[in-house]
Amino acid sequence: MTLNNLSSPKGAHRNIKRLGRGQGSGQGKQAGKGHKGQKARAGGGVRTGFEGGAMPLYMRLPKRGFSNAPFKTIYAEVNLATVEAKFTTEEVTREALVEKGILKGINKRRPIKILGNGELSKSLTFVNIDKFSKSAEEMVSKAGGKIETKK
Repeated sequence: MTLNNLSSPKGAHRNIKRLGRGQGSGQGKQAGKGHKGQKARAGGGVRTGFEGGAMPLYMRLPKRGFSNAPFKTIYAEVNLATVEAKFTTEEVTREALVEKGILKGINKRRPIKILGNGELSKSLTFVNIDKFSKSAEEMVSKAGGKIETKK
């Protein structure tokens, strides 16, 4: 096989429908856009929910309640199994988690939550970690570790 005999597999390339290229093409004259009007123009058409100037449904319906979704706190979640694998007997801090490659990207800036998935056999000290699940807290204390928070 060389560059001059490479080709796409059969059926990989379909010819595009060339609109407005004469009567014989089957898509000549108005090119499937009908006669004049807003939808026949370049860039024409109306936005989603537009009802011809009538009050749209989304504006007619009553609005109720409040959603806190835009303000919810998103945590960078770290499992105890990951911590167990990457750390020996040392402090677990945000900087250490980033250095070991556990926290990446946007999670470097998010508050950290330690989850209780996996086992913990080492007595590690967790410093300035924002949140722990109940099971993670129990496992840390059972392994002889400490949780320290800065006041």
